[in-house]
Amino acid sequence: MKVKFTVLGEPRGKGRPIFSTFGGRVNARTPEKTVEYENLIKAVYQRAHPDRRFADGAMLDMRVVAFYKIPKSASHKQRTEMLSGGVRPTKTPDADNILKVVGDSLNGLAFRDDAQIVDTQIRKFYAAQPRIEVTIQQVGGGHEQMQI
Repeated sequence: MKVKFTVLGEPRGKGRPIFSTFGGRVNARTPEKTVEYENLIKAVYQRAHPDRRFADGAMLDMRVVAFYKIPKSASHKQRTEMLSGGVRPTKTPDADNILKVVGDSLNGLAFRDDAQIVDTQIRKFYAAQPRIEVTIQQVGGGHEQMQI
């Protein structure tokens, strides 16, 4: 099985937890902006693949391509380089935080747990329409070998 979906808008990463103490206990909560983005990812997935969920034991490959908006200050030459992939974003959010927010969003929805993800790829580009494109597919029967 293979699923693909696109989340429109500027890519966001998983925010760091916010810690607070109350009555001697330390509590951690997810930042509101992260919760909103996770909910957006869930909604887009559910709309695109309403009844599709990978098997609980499936090994998964997740690919994410993050497209950032081109800064308004970019010259025509810079813009052309950005659109052609000659210049790519080296700004936040970090690639690992983008993967984390997507994986966490889909826990219990597209798969039982993001621990099932055994292979990932994240790529960052500039585009006229900011978005993330996500592809998840089941990895074969365990016959792949690591290439060194």
